[in-house]
Amino acid sequence: MTQLPLKDFKNIDISNLDSHIEDFRSLSLKYRCALREIEAKFATLNDEYKSIHSHNPIEHMKSRLKTPESVLEKLQRKGLEFSIESAETLTDIAGIRVICSFLSDVYEIAASIKAQNDLTVIKERDYIKSPKANGYRSLHLVVSIPVFFSKKVENVPVEIQFRTVSMDTWASLEHKLRYKYSGEMPNDISEMLLNCANITTDLDEKMLMAHNRLIT
Repeated sequence: MTQLPLKDFKNIDISNLDSHIEDFRSLSLKYRCALREIEAKFATLNDEYKSIHSHNPIEHMKSRLKTPESVLEKLQRKGLEFSIESAETLTDIAGIRVICSFLSDVYEIAASIKAQNDLTVIKERDYIKSPKANGYRSLHLVVSIPVFFSKKVENVPVEIQFRTVSMDTWASLEHKLRYKYSGEMPNDISEMLLNCANITTDLDEKMLMAHNRLIT
């Protein structure tokens, strides 16, 4: 695939991006397959918990694959050439969000997935114990998962975000508000959103307390 130097980024017509990335479909194939593999692992864990503990720790999952436009934009922000080789340095082309019932479920499911010996943890960031300044909370993992093709095995990175229902609700609504507002968020609105994040933290803690009392 032809590499495009940084000075040529401005000349790329996003609407005709396919002409510049003939190999992107073959690249995205392995990421789609990696998502299927990781989804199957979480589904198995959820079924196991339901069978043994009569409890589904995972409420639902959301997976996504970055579009060619999104990959291009991220490479541009990082100052990298637009090539398959550069794209493969990104660790968030494939991502899955795992929404859990209770705070304890987040850490239990994360520990279970990290313990699987065919996975390699590349990166871990705990924004639950150390929330972002705006109030965002989530446990982030980047793992490498093997994908078996007919003639080769490729280890593919997948970003995993673990959240409770309340964390996901706050993050989704906060993102929607920021996306619609193109300028800098007014201070009073930022404070309001942070206060809402603190409320969800309190909610998670109280719901976990109630859960623990009922199962002990």
